[in-house]
Amino acid sequence: MANMISMLSVMAQALTDAEVPKAATTAVLTRTSDVSNTATLANMVGGLIVVLAIIFVLAYIVKRLNLVPSNGGVIKTLAVTPIGQREKVVLIDVNGQQYLLGVTPQSINLIDKLDTAVDVPATSFASRLKQAKEQQ
Repeated sequence: MANMISMLSVMAQALTDAEVPKAATTAVLTRTSDVSNTATLANMVGGLIVVLAIIFVLAYIVKRLNLVPSNGGVIKTLAVTPIGQREKVVLIDVNGQQYLLGVTPQSINLIDKLDTAVDVPATSFASRLKQAKEQQ
């Protein structure tokens, strides 16, 4: 067994000592390096495109489902109910007074000024996401 190992090491040494034209070695290394660099660049650009696509899809979902409540300011949106593709009824609160509005792409109309306040329970993100899944 030791004989075999020493024989293999002598053969390996002989192969490494053999004269290989430098031009051929350089050409192979350069071609391999170019392919490797191109593949790495393609992977990075592909990964960047995927990450950007995920960001845009998530932003669209958050905007579409109205998952970000507006808590700051005097006017607060309490509830939104879509009626058609672009029409919706919106319940807003302005300094403690509630208004029911009809909203279309062309106009916003006051439907009613509510005398008694409507109690709208606060919902968590999980419950809103579950509700959105059930609607689809």
